[in-house]
Amino acid sequence: MIRALGADLVEIARVRRLLARHGERALKRLFAEEEVAYALRHQDPAPSLAARLAAKEAFQKCWPESLSWKEVWVGMEGKRPVLRFAPRVKARLEAENLFAHLSLSHEKSHALAVVVLEARGPAGG
Repeated sequence: MIRALGADLVEIARVRRLLARHGERALKRLFAEEEVAYALRHQDPAPSLAARLAAKEAFQKCWPESLSWKEVWVGMEGKRPVLRFAPRVKARLEAENLFAHLSLSHEKSHALAVVVLEARGPAGG
């Protein structure tokens, strides 16, 4: 059963301005090492980073309490993006039998993320 749905759209130019202004400091504050490593493998890391910011915001829209930027991040399983979580968030998801689905997309000017929080079994349903 779907428990929550979150979506977010990020302007890629905004991420470029953030990186130009704050560089390494912004990367360390907003992103997990796994996210930075993935984005920096691309000639232009801004679209990947924008999609990851959108994913964090989209998940936050599904979650009942505030999270820091590094409590949720995007990892890769093969070519598929997946959400990863800090221990306290992961424990709560498991306790409530919740699973987060993620879809990312970006084009020339914007990046989009959609998160579906699914309740599986008796604890979440």
